[in-house]
Amino acid sequence: MIVRLLKVAAAAAPLMLASPAFAHHAGAPGNSGDTGSINTMSATTAPRGSLSVSFGYESTSFDELSDAVLETEAQTAALGGHAHVHSLDDLSAATVSLTYGVSDDLMLTVRAPYLMRDGVRTGHFHGGVPEVEDEGGGSGIGDIAAMLEWRVMRGENTDVALLGGVKAPTGRENVRNDLGEAFASEFQPGSGSWDFMLGGAVTRRAAHWSFDASGLYTIAGENDDHDDLGDRFAYGLSASYRVLGHPPHHQHAGIGAGYHGPCVDVALELNGEWHGRQQEAGERDPNSGGHVLFLSPGVRVVQGRTAGYLTLGAPIVTDMRGVQAEPEFRLTAGLSRRF
Repeated sequence: MIVRLLKVAAAAAPLMLASPAFAHHAGAPGNSGDTGSINTMSATTAPRGSLSVSFGYESTSFDELSDAVLETEAQTAALGGHAHVHSLDDLSAATVSLTYGVSDDLMLTVRAPYLMRDGVRTGHFHGGVPEVEDEGGGSGIGDIAAMLEWRVMRGENTDVALLGGVKAPTGRENVRNDLGEAFASEFQPGSGSWDFMLGGAVTRRAAHWSFDASGLYTIAGENDDHDDLGDRFAYGLSASYRVLGHPPHHQHAGIGAGYHGPCVDVALELNGEWHGRQQEAGERDPNSGGHVLFLSPGVRVVQGRTAGYLTLGAPIVTDMRGVQAEPEFRLTAGLSRRF
């Protein structure tokens, strides 16, 4: 596991210098600004007319299921008529985001991800014999999402914001596995469905401290194959401390602000995600859904108009429904640049 962790960190390092995941999906958007939380969304919006470009990377490693487990579950599924059991090794997402300050209290963010999955294995029951098929990995452009953040309360030390967004079915849905067959919908880069998001965020600042809380509920739609990947609720609690640089007062916080000199924030977050059960061809998948909570320490470095961040999350609560590969750790890294 340590070797795999070092490989992931090495892959993310160029993004850090130049620039939620649960189950089989990438995590929710976080805070790509200059202060405060990293995975938890901030209630502070960008100033009017400001533009920011962000590059993010997220990689989740899973404790893959053994062949024996996949074979046993395949036989059980065949007798009960349930969906096949899948195992997954790694899920990574590279994301490009554009953030624009429509007004001082209204911010628009558009995100376009590129998803990469590796080590997909599936248990099947053919001719009365259970077997495991190694499907390999797949990658492609994911669904584009747009989100509006409206700051409804702007105080001296406290901000409160409402969040609303939509995810369009723009990603690839025809990626094939190593066997020449199309991956199941849950392993495709694109979901094929229109999804809608609604949530809120609160930010509180006190001297060198910043405290953030956010929640975002996603209503998943149904694609043309009558597959539904399940609703999601992502939430976070964060405490961050500025160890270098001036305190992040409200007039300086956010994507459209910053300091000319270097600033360093350290953060400790609780990032959770609940997933509803998936449906395949209209039938509920018993081996889907659940709840995972990550403890995520991280660091953010700001120099002028550029901010970079890195976090490493370890699951402290794992409650998966049915038989699923459980996450081992999650690494996120990124860079944002204001113009």
